[in-house]
Amino acid sequence: MKKIIYRLILVLGAIAIGVALVAGLAFFGDKSTGPVQDFFNSLNKSVHNMEGDYILKRRTVSRAQRLSWLAPALRNVDSLKNIKGILLGAYDNRADISLQPIVDLEDSLKTTFPLIQIYTAWGSKREQKFPIEKVRSISTLGSIPVITWEPWLNDFSEGENADLTATQDPNKNGLKRIVDGKYDNYLRQWAIEARNSGVTILLRMGHEMNDPYRYPWGPQNNEPNDFVAAWKHVVELFRREKATNIVWVWAPHLAYGEFDAFYPGSDWVDWTGTGTLNYGTVAPWSQWWTFEEIFGNHYPSLEAFKKPILISEFGSLAVGGDRSKWYAEAFRGFEEKYPSVKGLMFFHHGNDASTTYQSLNWQITSDPAVLDSIRSNLFRLK
Repeated sequence: MKKIIYRLILVLGAIAIGVALVAGLAFFGDKSTGPVQDFFNSLNKSVHNMEGDYILKRRTVSRAQRLSWLAPALRNVDSLKNIKGILLGAYDNRADISLQPIVDLEDSLKTTFPLIQIYTAWGSKREQKFPIEKVRSISTLGSIPVITWEPWLNDFSEGENADLTATQDPNKNGLKRIVDGKYDNYLRQWAIEARNSGVTILLRMGHEMNDPYRYPWGPQNNEPNDFVAAWKHVVELFRREKATNIVWVWAPHLAYGEFDAFYPGSDWVDWTGTGTLNYGTVAPWSQWWTFEEIFGNHYPSLEAFKKPILISEFGSLAVGGDRSKWYAEAFRGFEEKYPSVKGLMFFHHGNDASTTYQSLNWQITSDPAVLDSIRSNLFRLK
């Protein structure tokens, strides 16, 4: 009975804080600064701390204890250089508010994820600042944060783009603007806060830079050498701020083949990575591809960089084939075929509209056959 009362009080308290936070931000808007903003940031921090404490305390053996073997890597990036086995992880779009969906996915797969991924864009909005509370929550649970960091330059306020006219697109030749220091204040603040977090962070910046269709930092707006220069500029700025806890993940799109020209060089990249998503027959441009066809056939090109490889988005839709079989085939002989892969992250998005006009569901928790297939094969990665 005491546990029930405690949980009820905890939930009601978190709801009350959340309501106060939303109401306050709605009232003060983007102009709230100084003590007012600090107050609501404090409320936000309280919500995250209560969430982390609850998830940890509700288990007999806490999640962090199960990941105690990962503790050296969480505090020292050098420990990731010779990591044994494969670090599993996930992104779940519902985890933007609470990490509970990640824990639920772990429970469904009967595993614990060393990696938890979040996405954030460059820009002037509150949610585009360094996600310190999410990073703290993830590290409190014993996992390493993986941040996909997307340079959408049109999300900056007039300050960073003051030199442009109203009709000019900041993303057009935007990587040169990064090199010219237009966004250094933003980048410097990110670097300082990342450093002060004190935990290892895998930072996947400007992913799929060789894709000429999806993202504005791609070759439709910039030359490959512009990407290389911008990457080096950002990494150098972080190094000057002594943000040495960052693991820089360079992640091209393998399907477009030509990505060597976008590689900044061994001294500027710690890990390489890529997404491996099977869209099935959901769109006219897609078909049912096996894991071997999506990733395996291109693996030698990525392995040639001699860096640990992160499969940052791993999953299959259910349209057009048997996805339980797809996962089983993907795991079969995995470590023997792909010894340089050191991280694999499930893309558990239930409302993905980033590629097609329709919303796509990559989630697997409601598919017993897929869960059984993955659970029975995960041991192959340990």
